[in-house]
Amino acid sequence: MLNRLTLLHLFLLLSMLILSILSFSIGAEQIDLLAAASNLFYGNSVDAIILREVRLPRTLIAITAGATLGLCGAAMQGLFRNPLASPGLVGSSAGAALGAVSVLYFGVQALHPQLVPLAGMLGSLLATSLVYILAGRDSNVTTLILSGVAINALATATMSLLLNFAPSPFAIRELVLWTLGDLSDRSLTDFYVMVPVSIVGWVLLIGTGRKLDALTLGERAAQSLGVNPARLRWQILLAVSLAVGATVATTGMIGFIGLVIPHLLRPIVGYEPRRLLFVSALGGACMLLAADIGVRLIPTETVLKVGVLTSLIGAPFFLHLILKSRKDGYR
Repeated sequence: MLNRLTLLHLFLLLSMLILSILSFSIGAEQIDLLAAASNLFYGNSVDAIILREVRLPRTLIAITAGATLGLCGAAMQGLFRNPLASPGLVGSSAGAALGAVSVLYFGVQALHPQLVPLAGMLGSLLATSLVYILAGRDSNVTTLILSGVAINALATATMSLLLNFAPSPFAIRELVLWTLGDLSDRSLTDFYVMVPVSIVGWVLLIGTGRKLDALTLGERAAQSLGVNPARLRWQILLAVSLAVGATVATTGMIGFIGLVIPHLLRPIVGYEPRRLLFVSALGGACMLLAADIGVRLIPTETVLKVGVLTSLIGAPFFLHLILKSRKDGYR
């Protein structure tokens, strides 16, 4: 008989498959999905082109970005032993956003469109490097968080400065809309740039689950079990920097997935970080797919950005966590 964790994996995988099919099917134009899929890479029909050039990259990026945010959120919460930790806690998201916005501000993307995501990834790595320099290699968790907050504030202030001095209202609109988070107007090239860096981040997180389990007992107990807390911290931070940097550089800033999904799934997996990592990746992919389908279905005059929708869902949930913590604390 299948255990609860296996059933959860199967449920999330099936949900992701169903949501992917819906994502392929829903859009401004109705298409014959089966006919388009049968001629996906070689057909020149309108349906095949829409599926290949618009909906396929959008769906693949949603799955990859959602999985990254869910996985990295679970890793960060396990590392800091706090359900309120998120992937952007140590500056990776803000650094990626600043790198991409800087390219847009100076118009460098005219040289090559892929300079925007590449600059975002570089910005994420730079932000994490600054956190490393500020906190020091053997820093404690509090110093690490304070360093991350400082780098986040610096990156956000610099983005505000660029917006303040943007040369035209059109430039301001472009910069602001990018920071809202969006999956439209993305191509397979964007996906190909994003996915290798994301996979490197995922690979770095392989094997950290058991160490995070040990860390729940405290750093001294983890050390007695052969875990090096300082090395684990920087391994996870590097992984988050790469994976989240690639995501933010491609999609813009999409919040709350890395906070909400691990918290929802944690009770089901028995509060074990090792078991939470993979299911959070699947749950994050499902949530972002569902949100992206939602922005296509909600009737608005101006297209709703997916990052706005996830924030509208996540912010009340965040307030619920705060109120709950005041009553009975967190495990």
